[in-house]
Amino acid sequence: MQLRYNYRAYPDAPQRHALAKAFGCARVVWNDCLRDRKEAHAAGLPYVTSAELSRLRITQAKRTAQRAWLADVSAVVLQQSLRDLDTAYKNFFDSVTGKRQGRKVGPPRYKSKKDTRQSIRLNTNAFCIQNDGTVYVAKVGNLKVTWSRRLPAAPTSVTVTKDSSGRYFLSFVVDTEPDVLPEAETEAGIDLGLSAFAVLSDGRKIDSPRFLRRAEKKLKRLQRELSRKAKGSKNRAKARIKVARQHAKVADRRRDFHHKASTQIIRDNQAVYVEDLAVSGLGRTRLAKSVHDAGWSAFVGMLEYKAALHGRTFAKVDRALPSSQVCSACGFRDGPKPLHIREWTCGACGTVHDRDHNAARNVLLEGRRIVAAGRAETPNACGASVRRAHVPAQRGEAGSPRKGQTTRAGIPGL
Repeated sequence: MQLRYNYRAYPDAPQRHALAKAFGCARVVWNDCLRDRKEAHAAGLPYVTSAELSRLRITQAKRTAQRAWLADVSAVVLQQSLRDLDTAYKNFFDSVTGKRQGRKVGPPRYKSKKDTRQSIRLNTNAFCIQNDGTVYVAKVGNLKVTWSRRLPAAPTSVTVTKDSSGRYFLSFVVDTEPDVLPEAETEAGIDLGLSAFAVLSDGRKIDSPRFLRRAEKKLKRLQRELSRKAKGSKNRAKARIKVARQHAKVADRRRDFHHKASTQIIRDNQAVYVEDLAVSGLGRTRLAKSVHDAGWSAFVGMLEYKAALHGRTFAKVDRALPSSQVCSACGFRDGPKPLHIREWTCGACGTVHDRDHNAARNVLLEGRRIVAAGRAETPNACGASVRRAHVPAQRGEAGSPRKGQTTRAGIPGL
């Protein structure tokens, strides 16, 4: 399976200039190739192949006066930009024809030089890890990197990213084998919420940290200062970076919290079941800010790929399950209840339930039923392999440092 590891990079002034040039060249190649395909489609001409675009917009373009500066960056950067465009078109076509599951994917769009986030992608021909711990990037130089942990294997590609707050990151993709943990005896059903971030079926509660709510006061002040600056001025650019840095701090804290909580849950339980929430729908309600502040979707994604990495069972329960209406003790359905009712008594057996704990227990029972029916992507009770999907590399860091039996790194000199 593929994992992605992010590390902070600290380029000097010439390297930042070279990276800015690489970002711009990759963007120009993307836009030129996208324009050719759109014009061909509008004129009723056949789909322009990648080989023809590579010859026209990269090889021949370098020989013209208008695009001669494309030769100042690595050719791998330009070719990867074209490959990324092909991937975007493939995702769009697969979404239209029904081959791609999930939300519909739109056609590729033009990239703007005013975007605050820029990135380039390189394969092993254009980068290498040096013995002194720096990372050599073709036509950029040796980048200083803070290695927060070791890579479990040699990377197959790297993405150099500049975020909206001006920070640089190197994102390595590595192919590694699953790190199966010893079997645990417990299973957990998880009910996600806002008052408590998560309630487990054994009664444990994970408090909601509300990182965005805690940073709102400072964010409001910074955004007021930004709104007073003249558009296009250097002071406005400085104020924008201050706002972006504060948002980046909130996102980093939330991501760190998600990784620690998900890793602990996966380590403690052999099977994890969670409700498949409609986060995009809840994000359009009056609770939108609190829903996005909680980050349920990212947390569930971490649980899913970490379960596959460590050999745990993971299953999503249908969101239509009336987990808050059914008594987990006797199975009696007691009807819907408003959100302000946090405890209720079963009308059949008289059991007093905490709303969230009862929902987590019902999620656990439904998850066990799904696994017993063979509908979960996990080894079943008989040891036979049931469908396990390919796990792609995550956008964020792939977990926290692992203790115990780990695969040691391939970073020489560290």
